[in-house]
Amino acid sequence: MNPETAQVQAPEKKEIGPENFVFIALFVAFFAVFAVKMGLMNTLNTMMNTAYALLIDTVFYLMAICVLMGAISALFSEFGVVSLMNRLLNPLMVPLFGLPGAASVGVVTTFLSDNPAILSLAEDHYFKSLFKRYQFPALTNLGTSFGMGLIVCTYMISLSPGPGESFVMAVLVGLLGAVVGSIVSTRIMLHFTAKLYGKEEDAVPHSPSEDPNRHMRPIRHGGLGSRFMSALLDGGMSGVKMGFSIIPGVLIICSLVMMLTNGPSADGTYTGAAYEGVRFLPFLAEKGSFILEPLFGFSSPEAVGVPITALGAAGAATSMAAQLVSSGLAHAGDIAVFTAMCMCWSGYLSTHVSMMNSLDCTELISKAIISHTIGGLCAGVAAHWLFVLFSLL
Repeated sequence: MNPETAQVQAPEKKEIGPENFVFIALFVAFFAVFAVKMGLMNTLNTMMNTAYALLIDTVFYLMAICVLMGAISALFSEFGVVSLMNRLLNPLMVPLFGLPGAASVGVVTTFLSDNPAILSLAEDHYFKSLFKRYQFPALTNLGTSFGMGLIVCTYMISLSPGPGESFVMAVLVGLLGAVVGSIVSTRIMLHFTAKLYGKEEDAVPHSPSEDPNRHMRPIRHGGLGSRFMSALLDGGMSGVKMGFSIIPGVLIICSLVMMLTNGPSADGTYTGAAYEGVRFLPFLAEKGSFILEPLFGFSSPEAVGVPITALGAAGAATSMAAQLVSSGLAHAGDIAVFTAMCMCWSGYLSTHVSMMNSLDCTELISKAIISHTIGGLCAGVAAHWLFVLFSLL
């Protein structure tokens, strides 16, 4: 056999072995978890309806964001904004995040939109060339830490507890907590990637004739108008590709997270409608409340459901926060923690898989999720104790 052929040949297993039966048992057990409580037909209908609802309501929305942010990112790269931010913010980004200053553009784009917006930047050849190979996958953790930041912050501020009261300080503390979580998540991820890739290899290999110290950036052919339109359309097209690439991860992972997080419909019955579930993750959270409540300072056990829901969707988590505030079960300290964790996690279980797949880093998916889980927890703890500190001043 040709040695080169042997290297690329897929691994093989016996046709019949223990794996066949173990998988069947686990597959049946997985569906049994839902079917026992929801009924088999309701389970199947909810899965399909949830996936369809996510496709229409979430994925196409994310695709639109990717297209717009892809166009803006291409303009930033074409007309030197990326280069400028790389130079100006390098002294800040390197010691804090271990990433070049250009990564700050990803912070801005995701804060104004959602996690996958950073993928449009990552598609840009010049932007990618500013990174080492081990730094590039950490963009997923950095971008996710600030995803939907503007929406989360403005929504939390709007949840005024009453006349003359405001959550502005709590939200600002939560934003600071999210920054702490982003640093922790990114740094842990860089530890994993450095072990795998080393720290010397560039994300985009330079040709022998290319001097990386020339401080020159590539531009498109033509005049200003032609370059503007080309960048706009090319960036938008890259956004379309990114939007399609995240579909499998969002539909599969987010559907699962939603069904493990949510409960029955409003009247307490299962109908097979979208977003119904068995409330397994909140059940686990309640069992661990004796640990979670001292760490995060929650005012009520129900508050634990907000960060748990943020694992799958930050939007759903913020709406849950509104219900808790209106019921008197959440106060300013809770809002600080909610802001930090909803922003830092921002549905990462439903987007990390597809984002890492889009960056061709599927071997690091589990590492990215572990890093971001720890980062989100640190964001919540930091927000709680920072709020306590500021309250004493």
